[in-house]
Amino acid sequence: MKLYYSPGACSLAPHILLHEAGLPADLVKVDLKVKKTEKGEDFTKINPKGYVPTVQLDNGQVMTEVAVLLQYIADQKPDAKLVPPAGTLDRYRAQEWLNFVSSEIHKGFSPLWNPAVPEAYRAIALERLNLRLALLDRHLATNEYLLGKNFSAADAYLFTVTNWAKPLNVDLSGYKNLIAFRERVGKRPAVQAALKAEGLA
Repeated sequence: MKLYYSPGACSLAPHILLHEAGLPADLVKVDLKVKKTEKGEDFTKINPKGYVPTVQLDNGQVMTEVAVLLQYIADQKPDAKLVPPAGTLDRYRAQEWLNFVSSEIHKGFSPLWNPAVPEAYRAIALERLNLRLALLDRHLATNEYLLGKNFSAADAYLFTVTNWAKPLNVDLSGYKNLIAFRERVGKRPAVQAALKAEGLA
């Protein structure tokens, strides 16, 4: 398996999960500005969408989209319990959180990366994002992780995208439960290993 990644991008989430699951994978760094791999390959020939994460399986099949990749990786090592079993209500709860992180938090941060976004729109985007962060903070007041007491794929995703708060000047100081969650997740050996491999720790 190959994981195409860019340091600190959302590809960090499946990278973390590969370490959590103990699955070997070749890491291929991608320069997203020029759409080239570190070996000079045209990344758009591997993933026409042009963004990471991208996983290439040993049989050549290519898979994309964070929430899908997280479930795929977790399903390869069911004993690690990184997602609940397929078909259970708990699995749908996991998918509910994965979709929330994808559509509301990940995409909530997206316009803030664009320097061309007008200040008025940035304020609107921040207001909407803060509503979602407040919801997460309330949930994490009574839950160690998104699914309760156990770390899951959804937590790897949430940790990854909330890492963007600092470079984007999003103030998390009012969300003490989210900050505590981030500290818990950040101490996990798999998280530290992925951060180190990407040059982020």
